[in-house]
Amino acid sequence: MSRLGKKAIEIPTNTDVTITENTVVIKGPKGELSISFLPANVTITQGEDGIVVAPKNEEIFSRALWGTYASHIRNMITGVHTPYSKKLNIEGVGYRAELKGDTIVLQLGFSHPVEMKIPEGLTLEIVKNEVTITGISKELVGQFSAKIRAQKKPEPYKGKGIRYSDEIVRRKQGKKTV
Repeated sequence: MSRLGKKAIEIPTNTDVTITENTVVIKGPKGELSISFLPANVTITQGEDGIVVAPKNEEIFSRALWGTYASHIRNMITGVHTPYSKKLNIEGVGYRAELKGDTIVLQLGFSHPVEMKIPEGLTLEIVKNEVTITGISKELVGQFSAKIRAQKKPEPYKGKGIRYSDEIVRRKQGKKTV
């Protein structure tokens, strides 16, 4: 049984929620998010005390999706009120990032610059070697920051690479000289 799934999801003021079959559309002051939940093993209804999510049957798969769907809806409601953000630090000699229109250009020690198109709905801000990714969709912010980090993960010997601002990279000692 999902403890989070049992609780009704509160709808704050100035938030519009539209539920049609398996699609949930949430409009708030910062924007609009919609998601289609497939497979439809969970019923989503809007009651007096908020949005109620319940499994259609007692299968293991339905109960597994129950809490997941409720969590997605909670994240959407939070996102349309306060945007999510992630910070990435770029460390290394000659490593840098810059914005060119709707793309981010990364210099990561390769023979060529790495260009990535910024998805619609996200804003990037670069100050020195810190990239801040902001958006109303928690899923989109996390996915794009993971794509940027995957271009050059931090290595354990010198610590060069791209890391999250709160990430701790365990350093190794390296070779010992006799």
